[in-house]
Amino acid sequence: MTTTTAGHRAPLALAGFVAAVAVVAVAGALASSNAREVYGSLDLPGWAPPPWLFGPVWTVLYLMIAVSGWLYWRAGGDRRGLTVYGVGLLLNLAWTPLFFAAGAYEVALADIVLLDVAVVVSIMLFARRSRVAAWLQVPYLLWILYASALTASIIRLN
Repeated sequence: MTTTTAGHRAPLALAGFVAAVAVVAVAGALASSNAREVYGSLDLPGWAPPPWLFGPVWTVLYLMIAVSGWLYWRAGGDRRGLTVYGVGLLLNLAWTPLFFAAGAYEVALADIVLLDVAVVVSIMLFARRSRVAAWLQVPYLLWILYASALTASIIRLN
């Protein structure tokens, strides 16, 4: 793919990345319709965030994730990096129904640890083509590492 071709297809590709991430976001929202009740019924560590914080944080992170994938693609990112990115989206998609809908906290923890790994690998691969794309993944990684620790604490406390 040449830069000229990528340039002409860039807006459509950006829409595709936004759509893919939006599917993950909407599916997560649907799977967490009872999240407030579930979260409120759990014994939580003192450092657990308030329920209202999740929506705004995820909105910003999902936008950053979409732009990151698009920037990587636009910089000539290869299939391996896009595959790892896609696997990360699937793992992200799986966490909310596992945790909130199924109450499978241990499986959700395994899922999010795999997501942590996928995002680290994405950052490393993205950095080879676009440092901005890689850096846009860092807040996401920090949030899911925090969520991993929170999930592990919830398992321990409940």
